[in-house]
Amino acid sequence: MQNSNSGNLPQKRKSHGTGIFDLSEFRKVGSGVVVEPGVLVFHPENIEIGSGVYIGHNTILKGYHKGKMIIGEGTWIGQQCFFHSAGDLIIGRNVGIGPGVKIITSFHSEEGIEKPILHSSIEFAPVHIDDNCDIGVGAIILPGTTIGRGSQIGAGAVVTKDIEPYAVVAGVPAKTLRMRSGDR
Repeated sequence: MQNSNSGNLPQKRKSHGTGIFDLSEFRKVGSGVVVEPGVLVFHPENIEIGSGVYIGHNTILKGYHKGKMIIGEGTWIGQQCFFHSAGDLIIGRNVGIGPGVKIITSFHSEEGIEKPILHSSIEFAPVHIDDNCDIGVGAIILPGTTIGRGSQIGAGAVVTKDIEPYAVVAGVPAKTLRMRSGDR
């Protein structure tokens, strides 16, 4: 039996590498950075990490041959996170990112039903997370979004659009519950 999609199959797949790295391979690394065992890094030459950053066990920093990933000073990243920076990922200073958070900066375009989505063009869109934010356990941040300064993203939320500064959001898709108050 012949597969009707056989004409759309790629000719060759290749590995992105092992993810094993040395800190000297990064574009920039500040002082006091902690990288726990099991962290995998791809294209470290396009990744900058500020001073005092913590990266938890088994996190994947998926740099890309283009685009950049910048992680600001004092940021804490929980275990088993996945960050993809093909479309640029900028994380500000003093951001708390819970375990299992996924941040994606690319997606496959829609090119009709005859072409498998997997083989359609890839589009890139940056993600920006401003200073002093908190991203809850298991949240997903989708391409092209900006999370404003001091915002709090609830556990399991899916961020599909920009979040105002100092907003508290939750849900799928994430919606604003209230605004944080106090000194800003």
